Amino acid sequence: MKEKECLECLTPIKGRSDKRFCNDACRSSYNNRRNTDDNNIVRKINKQLYKNRKILLGLLRNEKMVQVNEDRLLTLGFDKEYHTHDLLTSKGQTYYFVYEYGFLPLEKQRYLIVKNKNLLNVTE
Repeated sequence: MKEKECLECLTPIKGRSDKRFCNDACRSSYNNRRNTDDNNIVRKINKQLYKNRKILLGLLRNEKMVQVNEDRLLTLGFDKEYHTHDLLTSKGQTYYFVYEYGFLPLEKQRYLIVKNKNLLNVTE
């Protein structure tokens, strides 16, 4: 019968038959690397969504709506490809939302920034 090897460092394992790692350090190292690889794309997307939301919040402040140039959004690090959902109005306009903050592309590279107050009353 072939001797089992540690999944991290490949040294022979002694002890229980269901043991997968030679010690706690190898187990931690293996799981940290695996989780980092698996969650890297999720972290990247969540980071950009958070950044987009923070930018929209900062631009809107206490206003109901505000218009901004696309250049201003891009300078702040906004990426319009990252949004959580969209809303098609009866007028045929599509608002793109980052959680409760939305943006509507207008003419001449301008955007209308709004806040959807209906999303604030969502309960689980």
